Amino acid sequence: MAGSVQPMAGSSQPPTAAGSGGPDGGSLAGGGEAAFGDRSLSQALSVVVGLALCVTMLGLGCAVELGQLGQQLRRPVGLLLALLGQFVAMPLLAFLLALIFALDEVAAVAVLLCGCCPGGNLSNLMSVLVDGDMNLSIIMTASSTLLALFLMPLCLWVYSRHWINTALVQLLPLGAVSLTLGSTLLPIGLGVLIRYRHPRAADLLVKISLWSLLVTVVILFILTGTMLGPDLMAHIPASVYAIAVLMPLAGYALGYGLATVFKMPPHCRRTVSLETGCQNVQLCTAILKLTFPPELIGSMYMFPLLYVLFQSAEAGLFVLIYKMYGGDSYKQDTLGEEEDTDISYKKLKEEEVADASYGTVIREEHNSLQMEVTQTAL
Repeated sequence: MAGSVQPMAGSSQPPTAAGSGGPDGGSLAGGGEAAFGDRSLSQALSVVVGLALCVTMLGLGCAVELGQLGQQLRRPVGLLLALLGQFVAMPLLAFLLALIFALDEVAAVAVLLCGCCPGGNLSNLMSVLVDGDMNLSIIMTASSTLLALFLMPLCLWVYSRHWINTALVQLLPLGAVSLTLGSTLLPIGLGVLIRYRHPRAADLLVKISLWSLLVTVVILFILTGTMLGPDLMAHIPASVYAIAVLMPLAGYALGYGLATVFKMPPHCRRTVSLETGCQNVQLCTAILKLTFPPELIGSMYMFPLLYVLFQSAEAGLFVLIYKMYGGDSYKQDTLGEEEDTDISYKKLKEEEVADASYGTVIREEHNSLQMEVTQTAL
């Protein structure tokens, strides 16, 4: 079985049919050709991917409130950060990593596709754990998802020019990518409607969508391992693992730096950091499975699954460090703000009483009243 899966890096040959041993096609280990020929298994994987994407988009829509959208339209900071983070910083980062590690066109397209995806719902959960700005997190995720309809195909077209002479890039289904993105509008719109009509049901669906991320990853690993063979992980080049580790980590750093440039408060910086590094992996896997020819999916399909593992692990480490060293300072800052508010309120009440005292009535002997004029300091 060894040698049946060829490395993804360092090759420039055109894609070959499954099982032919072509490196770019990610030849399928352990009877992978037969596995792809098994329609029932392939259809099961397609159903899981499609359902996972629908649940994710439905949960995203349920997290959005129309009032928040109106506020963001009047002050579109979240929209601007989503644009810069998800469609400027991350696609450029993916392109540079693909060049630095000299990936072939199959691996490069997988990395670019993941880098061009909008934000994922994992960032919403992590933002809660680091005392971030939940409204900003949800608006950034929703904004990047809507912007992806136009900007994701554009970014893929721009950054794939380096590999344009390869057969895979010439087959890059930008129309199918756009169609898949457009199909996400229906569950998002349904989620927004549920939030408007039934807020409690929307809260439940948001929780379900967050937990579905973990369940989906486990199921996809099982099905993919069955289709491509148990030795696939061992044959994936070290460069692909390195990118899966570095890409979300660099995304978190870029997001924090971007929020610092905008002079945002610390809790908003943490939110933008997580939003930038967390990609919508369900969308990435759906595009790979539903739009590319099956014989090319072998070596490409594993990268988003690896990415979500390291993305979650690094975000969890981020949360752990914050809980150990940053949580107390955040509570003190919040308490300090409340104390400042109380002191200011007391001073304001005293000033209001002083301003209202144009004179003081003094009672003296013989039951006489005398008005003593006092001067009020303004």
